[in-house]
Amino acid sequence: MVHAVEVKEGDSRNTEAVRTDWDRAEAEALYALPFPDLIFRAQSIHRKHFDPNHVETASLLSIKTGGCPEDCGYCSQSAHYDTGLKATRLMDHADVIATAERAKDAGATRFCMAAAWRNPKDRDLEKVCDMVSAVKGLGMETCVTLGMLTPGQAARLAEAGLDFYNHNVDTSPEFYDKIITTRTLQDRIDTLPHARDAGIKVCCGGIIGMGERVDDRLGMLVLLANLPVHPESVPINLWNEVKGVPVNDIAERPDPIALVRLIAVARILMPKSVVRLSAGRQYMTDELQALCFLAGANSIFIGDVLLTTKNPQRDRDAKLLQRLGMTSRLGQSHVA
Repeated sequence: MVHAVEVKEGDSRNTEAVRTDWDRAEAEALYALPFPDLIFRAQSIHRKHFDPNHVETASLLSIKTGGCPEDCGYCSQSAHYDTGLKATRLMDHADVIATAERAKDAGATRFCMAAAWRNPKDRDLEKVCDMVSAVKGLGMETCVTLGMLTPGQAARLAEAGLDFYNHNVDTSPEFYDKIITTRTLQDRIDTLPHARDAGIKVCCGGIIGMGERVDDRLGMLVLLANLPVHPESVPINLWNEVKGVPVNDIAERPDPIALVRLIAVARILMPKSVVRLSAGRQYMTDELQALCFLAGANSIFIGDVLLTTKNPQRDRDAKLLQRLGMTSRLGQSHVA
């Protein structure tokens, strides 16, 4: 239950300053604002830091699928559950680069590579580093998510030209142990400074719709907003239905307006971060996505598949952005 707390209209701390000292009550107060006031506040902040009419486009590829030793209760790739997914080895280098080239041609500016590991072995890391360097050579931004990293591994990825490291916190501290037991939230958080110290930007967000409360969603945002440096990218994922995982028993898709409110609060708490609509967009109407953009979301994943789940087709995304008069490399390539 969210309790209203007064947010003073003239308090510049709540409207402009980049802060890392938010408390839960402040986030609750923002979330509880009348919808027009919340959207106005979020959009005003958004315009101070971003082109409000531009959407970043990224592409995501699973370069090593399934067989993960972690027991994340939402994940089709966990070895703990029978989800019908066949585990694969690390993809061939040439196949990864060919996929990246197609993604660039389709309008993606960032190429993200994901491997279902608890943490990478050094021999596998070298192969991933070669992929990173090759994708960088295509003129794309690079991102990987490989699990937990040591400082030395982060440094090696930086040397290869990695721009972003994705490592989500997933949910609030209070809800975390209800969905994951094989590693702690602190384990996740500890990898973030390793990436930062190596000069790599951070992509860090979470998942909603797993049975958590609104308080948990806000707790996740406050956790991210109170990191020493805000993540440069904050992906907000709607949980995709996966057979055979425990989250199926408790999952509940968020109310659309609740999602827009959450995006707006993320924009206010982390004013300079790119907020990405990530997994689950196939469940969202065009109108809901438009509201999310208005609330401060300014990035999407393109492509028919995200790791092992569906994603809206490129033509639908291009047409939506065109209807909204918003720009992206996707939209420009579609119109050309």
